[in-house]
Amino acid sequence: MTIEAVADRRFLKSSTAGVFALLAALALSGCETTTSTLSSVAVDTAQSSTENISSLSEVIRRTPNDPEAYNIRGSAYGKGGRYKEALQDFDTAIRLNPNFYQAYANRALIHRYMNNQQAALQDYNRAIQINSNYDAAYIGRGNLYRLAGRDSEAFQDFERAIQLDTTDPRAYHNRGLLYQARGQHDFALQDFAAAISLSPQATEPYTARGLSYLALNDDENAAADFNRVITIDRSNAEAWAYQGVVLERQGDKTRAMRSYGEALRLNPNLKVAKDGLARTRTS
Repeated sequence: MTIEAVADRRFLKSSTAGVFALLAALALSGCETTTSTLSSVAVDTAQSSTENISSLSEVIRRTPNDPEAYNIRGSAYGKGGRYKEALQDFDTAIRLNPNFYQAYANRALIHRYMNNQQAALQDYNRAIQINSNYDAAYIGRGNLYRLAGRDSEAFQDFERAIQLDTTDPRAYHNRGLLYQARGQHDFALQDFAAAISLSPQATEPYTARGLSYLALNDDENAAADFNRVITIDRSNAEAWAYQGVVLERQGDKTRAMRSYGEALRLNPNLKVAKDGLARTRTS
């Protein structure tokens, strides 16, 4: 089992004069967040509680040589942000079973959280060496590559996971982001749609797809995606801001200003909303 989880978001661009500078800036800088509903988590959030970790510890006390028990407790520790304890459990799981590829992938994610990127890469490589058909390791390594700017290698890993018939939406979402960064929006739209079909309540693929629709000047579908995000999560500041972008492009400055204002209420530092509100107030 793996505790791999990630969230990613990226750019848009447009030829519309009134919003061009904003969209060009997004194309250059990207848009990243640190929270996500788009995840593949083997251990439920409740299992990171003290009570459940105590239960897992009791299992380990009864079966101290079971690598899976350490892997499960390590996953629970990781979910709870107790990275040192998680590493210790994954180390033990791997010591007990040197071919435990899931534990390598889990340990890689903890290394990523602790900013030990080289150690994370080594663990993903080892997981893939043991099991060349393990989709989660390709997705994890691909995301590591993508965040490091190694887009070609990232693309190959996401492509490999998809070729393995993964049901993990992150493979499609992340490959879609790479297509989007290349300006290949038609391919990106297909990947975001696949991610949405696998995880309909995840907000990130809707936002990403909305940005590609904006880049293609398809305001209607872009608006539908941003509105969907707001329906799922009314606290999503970016969705409000991008809703404002669509409304501004459509000439509805009053409603755009309200959307930008709501985005800023939720995130006072969101540049998209700051710039949009400044434009709509003075126009």
